[in-house]
Amino acid sequence: MFRKILIANRGEIALRVIRAAREMGVETVAVHSTADTDAMHVRMADESVCIGPPPGTDSYLSMSAILSACEISGAEAIHPGYGFLSENANFVQAVEDHGIKFIGPSAEHIRMMGDKITAKETVKRLGIPCVPGSDGEVPDVEAARAIGEEFGYPVIVKATAGGGGRGMKLANSAAEIDTAFRAARTEAKAAFGNDEVYIEKYLGTPRHIEVQVFGDGKGRAVHLGERDCSLQRRHQKVLEEAPGPSITPETRDRIGMICANAVADLGYEGAGTIEFLYENDEFFFIEMNTRLQVEHPVTEAIMGVDLVREQIRVAAGLPMSFKQEDLQVQGHAIEVRINAEKLPNFTPCPGTISQYHAPGGLGVRMDSALYDGYRIPPYYDSLIAKLIVHGRDRPEALARLNRALGELIVDGIDTTVPLFRELLQAEAVQSGDYTIHWLEKWLEENLH
Repeated sequence: MFRKILIANRGEIALRVIRAAREMGVETVAVHSTADTDAMHVRMADESVCIGPPPGTDSYLSMSAILSACEISGAEAIHPGYGFLSENANFVQAVEDHGIKFIGPSAEHIRMMGDKITAKETVKRLGIPCVPGSDGEVPDVEAARAIGEEFGYPVIVKATAGGGGRGMKLANSAAEIDTAFRAARTEAKAAFGNDEVYIEKYLGTPRHIEVQVFGDGKGRAVHLGERDCSLQRRHQKVLEEAPGPSITPETRDRIGMICANAVADLGYEGAGTIEFLYENDEFFFIEMNTRLQVEHPVTEAIMGVDLVREQIRVAAGLPMSFKQEDLQVQGHAIEVRINAEKLPNFTPCPGTISQYHAPGGLGVRMDSALYDGYRIPPYYDSLIAKLIVHGRDRPEALARLNRALGELIVDGIDTTVPLFRELLQAEAVQSGDYTIHWLEKWLEENLH
């Protein structure tokens, strides 16, 4: 087992890793920008290293600064959390070249899944179902028109290096394909420095279902069920739950084993998530995230496992502590992402927390780095907390979430808490009958 690990992240996910490591008797090193000197993850870690000024490019995204912090502190491994450098294959390669262990998959696997076309080709070969569309990059408008005619409209043009909804444009008809193609390439070039795009059939009423997988890097892997992440705004997840309300145990086993067998064949190491669009009882691959997900706590709740602890164990060369037959769904869990944002426009709202009180009680978990007097800096993502609830079934989880939201106090700034109080009253949320397009329409009609 490692003696000391460095956490190349900040906020609640850095705290999450610190807590798991502490239970394992592993020392932790927090890195931080000058804006995060008083952050909770810095206070909680065994030691800390300042790695630069506030902008992420000069601190949390600085490979040289993080590697230097490892050298200074004597950390043997790096946990990347999510975001920042967590899926940067060049960073992983640099970490490995310096003789430091990266707690996560190899640079090869991150690179493979980071390019959407390569990822699609790989998973097709491994037996994972994909959305009908182009075989690789679409080079020009003429080729885009041909694909639209072949598969029928609507189609969606996507950046091969895309993410978060950037570089994605919808074409509902042949008249729109030229504009969509050019706009997607322009946006992709600006956002990712890569204007390559591909085209897929657009699904009208899908849900967003993702399967949690975990591999030991030696050819053994398991799945830990699915999460439904269909409640989204501008392709950003807002609420996640597990198990998926629309997924039967038979369907779960079928798609889960397809995914587990695929990552086993790859020799994949650590936590990963295979994301799908799900429509008419069919799964269509979107992408694979080669890291821990923001919403991993709902899987932990229903499976009774600590995914971060398992990441550290496997990275240290220990075998996985569970087998597929050990993993059985227990109850229902829901997570809401609480952002420092002002409604109805979701404008970022940094500021000082005048009072903070976390909800408690049976089946309630609050992952946050907030405290009274904490000043939320304006330089980073607006996610400030994740509220996770677990119940014997979905109705109990919903009731528990409603109760916990009523107990939560975050004064001094605006947050998205009122959104969730209203959402829980919506019939579609209560019944679990929603698609990836439902929330956008609901917001237009209800949030003013």
